[in-house]
Amino acid sequence: METVKFRNPNMYWDIAADIHFPPDFDASNSYPTIISAHPIGSCKEQTSGNVYGTALADAGFVVIAFDRSFQGSSGGEPRSIEDPVQAVEDFRRVVDYAVTLPYVDADRIGVLGICGGGGYAINATMIERRIKALGTVTGANYGRLMRGNFSNLQPIAALEEMAKQRTAEMRGAEVKVDDLLPPSVEAGKEAGLTDRDILEATDYYRTPRGQRPNGLNRSAPSHQAAAVGWDAFNLAEVLMTQPMCIVVGDKPGAFGAYRDGCEIIERAASTEKELVVAEGWSHYDLYDQPEPVKIALDKLIPFYRKHLGEGVANKQVSAAE
Repeated sequence: METVKFRNPNMYWDIAADIHFPPDFDASNSYPTIISAHPIGSCKEQTSGNVYGTALADAGFVVIAFDRSFQGSSGGEPRSIEDPVQAVEDFRRVVDYAVTLPYVDADRIGVLGICGGGGYAINATMIERRIKALGTVTGANYGRLMRGNFSNLQPIAALEEMAKQRTAEMRGAEVKVDDLLPPSVEAGKEAGLTDRDILEATDYYRTPRGQRPNGLNRSAPSHQAAAVGWDAFNLAEVLMTQPMCIVVGDKPGAFGAYRDGCEIIERAASTEKELVVAEGWSHYDLYDQPEPVKIALDKLIPFYRKHLGEGVANKQVSAAE
């Protein structure tokens, strides 16, 4: 694995990424490449890189697991922002970087998005034709979440509060950053929280299971208004044409990945699309639990091999011929 930071002439800060290499990697050859995107409030060291990134690399792909702007080790201020427009642009910037690498086959680039990274991946794939195949694992439409459970089903009231906070910060107040989760599962239950996704997220992000220094699951509300007005699936009936493999668990929770998976499969214009349901497993089980992760990878690996090609280096094959 190699950790890199990069920017192109259109960027104002660095993007950080871990590049995972296949076995017997040879930089003189050319490989199919998958860009892997982390969940909301997360980082590249959580599930997108350390679970799916390593597994896909072992299967023969170069995998670039990156941190979105304002998060992880990437640049951008203030921190802890989930800006969907910027998040989608980050995918395109990672593609820009990937096509400069001599060992990346520019005609064989796919993406994988986990949780909110899945919604961003879908939206990015619609407008970035250099992306040839799309996979998501428990992908969620962040805009729907912000208009729904993340705003207590009161998006206008939430927008009013965001506006007040933004004005306060412009007048000199410190940037407000909210913890999106309780400090522990026990504290969440004591506070009356019962939803599966929230409690399992807490178990993942607030314990050694998934806890990482750069994946704090925090959010700056003064910069959340754009997300309330954004829709990951907008124009999917027209623009989403690449092959898709959408993996969800069938244990529903407040984050709604199961319903989002069903919706994008129905709406997308793609002629090759598959909904993979990991029966008996939840949103956060698919982050790192061996059995559901295997269900996901057993579908994703052959999907990417079909649409991006085997991990055999093109240059090597040409030389043999």
